Amino acid sequence: MTANARRYAGPIIDSHHHLWDLSLGRHPWIAQASVGALGDIRYLQQDYLIADLLKDMAGQGVTGSVHVEALWDRARDPVEETRWLEGLERPGRIAGRYIAHVPLAAGDAEAVLERHLAASPRIAGLRETIRWHPDPAKRWTDSGILSNPLWRRNLGLLRRHGLVLELLMNPYQARELAELAAAHPDQMFIVNHCGSPLDRDEAGLQRWRDGLRAMAAQPNIAIKLSNASAYAPSAAVADLRQVILPIIEAFGPGRALFGTDYPVARRTITYAAICDSLREILLPFSEAEQRAIFHDNAARLYGFSGQDQ
Repeated sequence: MTANARRYAGPIIDSHHHLWDLSLGRHPWIAQASVGALGDIRYLQQDYLIADLLKDMAGQGVTGSVHVEALWDRARDPVEETRWLEGLERPGRIAGRYIAHVPLAAGDAEAVLERHLAASPRIAGLRETIRWHPDPAKRWTDSGILSNPLWRRNLGLLRRHGLVLELLMNPYQARELAELAAAHPDQMFIVNHCGSPLDRDEAGLQRWRDGLRAMAAQPNIAIKLSNASAYAPSAAVADLRQVILPIIEAFGPGRALFGTDYPVARRTITYAAICDSLREILLPFSEAEQRAIFHDNAARLYGFSGQDQ
């Protein structure tokens, strides 16, 4: 970090957003009034398509973005989502890369991945949800997903194709992920949503900070600064700083990525406020460090072309 005091005005890659068309009936989770740790999600019960994304992004300098699988109905073929995305018109590199879903603990994981890759050249990685918590109200999955032998064997498929693995997780999985990353040094892992520090008591925050350090010790783990306002007392810059800065202190500017988690983050903050708040928080960092977080890290990790530089 160096004294800079210049607000970032360069290009941005949003490393995390979603799209959905509810008329397709492929997102049953959105039809619920409330979902676990997310709480009341009725504000999400409307389509969110390219035009809506562009409206939110307007004026922020976003030159590219990454679409992350939006929990497409797990009873359906996950390749449907990739094919649907391919049918959407979009400018430039908006939704230019996809993070898809493949059930890595299933026997047909390789076949599903191959069909994803055949359906689109934009596939940059997969996402796995491992959100176990001792409180059943905050628990999305069972524990032990990362230690499943078939899951671990299928993890090798990603390295074969140069894909990243994203994790939607809680701090309780941080050390387990660090151990997995150490065992697979050639695989890149990307943690979603600040590592989800949803337990806001001091013990919970200490668990989160310890987890950040454990994960950051592995050079093949990066983290998204996405939806930070979900884990802050408010969307005020001072409160967001308490979430953002410990992450950058642990991972450094070279492994922290800008992301919004829109439209999910709309509950607490506007798209423009996400961008402006991070510009304010990053004022003490050098121009190169700010650009790394806002753009260059995502360009490198997701394989955006030189045209996005």
